Amino acid sequence: MIEDNIRMLRQAARINQDDKSIDDDIWCIIAGNVDLIDDIAYKAIASKNTVKILFREHVSLSEGKLSKKFDFIMLYGNSRRIEEFGRISLSRGGAYIKVSHFYINEGSKLMVFVAPDDVVRDSVSTIEKLRIPFAILQESQTTGFINVEINDDVKLPGFIKSALKPFYNANEVVLSTILISVENDEDVEKVQSIATSNKIFVIDFKDIITED
Repeated sequence: MIEDNIRMLRQAARINQDDKSIDDDIWCIIAGNVDLIDDIAYKAIASKNTVKILFREHVSLSEGKLSKKFDFIMLYGNSRRIEEFGRISLSRGGAYIKVSHFYINEGSKLMVFVAPDDVVRDSVSTIEKLRIPFAILQESQTTGFINVEINDDVKLPGFIKSALKPFYNANEVVLSTILISVENDEDVEKVQSIATSNKIFVIDFKDIITED
């Protein structure tokens, strides 16, 4: 059942992408480094109210002695402007997914995950092993620089931390942003629990309220 619905959603998404005469409002999520998201936020503010910033997050995830830092932003507005932001984001190594009203109107239980790629993959594997019916509708990974730093509680002289920073940043962290559809209402909380326990940022579309 869900496979047929997903095929319809993907087909509609391809049609919408190809039909440049459509000028509807859509949602998007963009993830990347702070400079990229600063620029996207500026462009949204300067868009003469054609694009709204729904929220923006500054994220710092601690893993052992290291902190992985990135930003992401959720926008809603004119599809042409948002797709322009998407092209800029992808060209600069960001992750970008968009969500049209077609997905929402189909009544699918939609969620977006934003986290390092290995964490997202582990969580998806856990959901699959529990035999929860779901599907990945869209996915996008960063290819640009994500900041990695030594935690402040690590007792090292500042000059040593500065010297080590290029080494850690050379091991680039890949972020994944995925849009998933969960088939059953009773499974939504299970999926959210799995994701949040792994420090994944979850956006549940039923909680998104937008004034058209």
